[in-house]
Amino acid sequence: MATLSFPRKHKNIDVRSREYLTEHEVEKLRKAARTIGRHGHRNDTMILISYQHGLRVGELVNLRWDQVDLSQGLLHVRRLKRGIDSVHPITGVEIRMLRQLHRVSEGSPYVFLSERGGPMTTANVRKMTQRAGVLAGLGPYVHPHQWRHGCCFKLANDGRDTRTIQVFAGHKNIAHTARYCEIIPSRFKDFWRD
Repeated sequence: MATLSFPRKHKNIDVRSREYLTEHEVEKLRKAARTIGRHGHRNDTMILISYQHGLRVGELVNLRWDQVDLSQGLLHVRRLKRGIDSVHPITGVEIRMLRQLHRVSEGSPYVFLSERGGPMTTANVRKMTQRAGVLAGLGPYVHPHQWRHGCCFKLANDGRDTRTIQVFAGHKNIAHTARYCEIIPSRFKDFWRD
């Protein structure tokens, strides 16, 4: 009897040098995502919202219109994995993008809809992200969780304190947040001078 052999899952370190995307890479990814299929605006909006609010892909696909207050400019974030829920301000750009999506949502309670009008799935988002990563020149191993990591990395690099990033990202344990503060290059500024 022959034994079945399944391909081994790659190790992240073998296909990516880091687990976060920079702000510039997110912009490239958004631009590429706008060109995918008939729902480029939805794709772009998903990446922007997820990146700017540090959403997990499950939090993104479960985002409902009753969590979005366009008149007040607020996003009520419901965290998964026993994370801490919070309320985030949303930018004018986000409000305009969300309003455009809302006009075509056809009364669905979900913000991000699939081709068939139901809520997006995590698999849909992962496939779109991988395709956009290739189009953007970032390679085939880009994944949605890199938006969340990128958000926390950017906030740490901008000098936000660890506790504030913890609350913003919904981490129960501050040790999960501290890793972003450990890798910021500004910590080592002025170690050597020209």
